[in-house]
Amino acid sequence: MTAETIMVIDDDQDLRESIVEILDHDGFKAIGFETAELALREIKSLVPELVVVDNMMPGMGGMGLMALLKRNHPDIKIIMITAFSTVDNAVAAMKGGADDYLAKPFKREELLMAVKCNLETLKFEQKMIEAGMDDAFACLANQIRRQILVTLAGKKEMRFMDITRHLGISDHTKVNFHLKNLKNNNLVSQDRVKAYHLTRQGEKMVDCLHLLSKRIVQ
Repeated sequence: MTAETIMVIDDDQDLRESIVEILDHDGFKAIGFETAELALREIKSLVPELVVVDNMMPGMGGMGLMALLKRNHPDIKIIMITAFSTVDNAVAAMKGGADDYLAKPFKREELLMAVKCNLETLKFEQKMIEAGMDDAFACLANQIRRQILVTLAGKKEMRFMDITRHLGISDHTKVNFHLKNLKNNNLVSQDRVKAYHLTRQGEKMVDCLHLLSKRIVQ
């Protein structure tokens, strides 16, 4: 599996190199840049999944860089780091496009938590897009549909009565309704012997559910 690329942009050499070292040690592909201008040149050929950027730097600052990234590469996750931790600064950073906010000095664990949470969010968003946003929201909004998808992911294939018994639902009409909904949205299908199983879209949806559950417990 390819490691996610993270750009670290900070004019403070010691801090920049320390962040790169921490991220590299944790399995990421981290690249350090002294200025936003240098990072923007590199992004023309290598688009990162996430950017860690200092707010105050010579030349283009973090806020200016965020505006450009959100316009040209809206999928990139951005973590702003700053020496000035105030509510106003945090609000300004989030309004400017930051996905997260770290105040100096921050601990190694805080950095890694912020990076991992934002990358998990990015994966979830990408899975949602791959699966189709309308279908995804319809599925995630209903508990029975979620249970059917997760059950079929574990069992691989099941007949109608086996599904109802496994879910403990005596109202067969209700289960049948949700199965039809999942079939209409191309998340489950039936074979010649009427056994249900996940489609490729359904498998992507289960991946979405797993990513979402990880985000909830963090």
